[in-house]
Formats: sequence, C-alpha cells, structure tokens
Amino acid sequence: MRRGRYRGGDRGQVALEFVGMVPLILLLVAAVWECVLIGYAFSLAGNAADEAARAGAVRGDGACAAAATEHIGGAWNLTTDCGPSGDVYKATVRLEIPVFHPGLSFGRISGEAGAAMEREAN
Repeated sequence: MRRGRYRGGDRGQVALEFVGMVPLILLLVAAVWECVLIGYAFSLAGNAADEAARAGAVRGDGACAAAATEHIGGAWNLTTDCGPSGDVYKATVRLEIPVFHPGLSFGRISGEAGAAMEREAN
C-alpha cells in the first residue's frame, strides 16, 4: 500500500468543533442569564410588594409607593397599586421582565402582598 503526501488524520478537528460549538454555548449562556433575570425580577417584585404593604398599613398610601421603590432602580419600570381592602392593606407591584439587561423588556410581572391594618389606639 502506497502513501501519498496527504497523511489524513484528525488534524484541526478540535479547532473546527470549537468554532462550531461557540454559538451554541453562547446561546445557552444567554438563555440561562435570561432565566436568572426573570427569577430576580420575581424576587424583587415580591419583596417590594411586602415592604409596600407593610409601610402602607402603618403610614398610608404615600409610604406604600415610597417603600416599593426604595430598593428598585428605575430601569425596572416599577408601578405600584396600593390601598386598603377591608382590614387588610394590599399592595401590587409590577415590574417589566428584562431581556438580557434591565431597561429592555418583553412583558410585565407582578408581586402582590397584604398586611393587616394597624389602627391607632384612642
């Protein structure tokens, strides 16, 4: 059996596989990052609603909105809806779901909370 100049083999195969896999790896990293941001947005909305409901039950509507926005930046486009409902003060906080970075969004999520109204003693 005679061999020519070409020896064949797998030379360069690893480099080609790496170049082919890089876009898939980057897509997977982007998808995981998006899931992290969505989970973080749910956590922020729930915590802001809890703080807003507690502040509203103690000090009223103005304190409710202030407490909701205290720990959340403007890029999340936060909106609040606060008010009493019977003996419970309810707060709803809505945030925009970010796409790779807060400020770019494709939807909204909400967090809701309630706190017992605290009445002043006579």
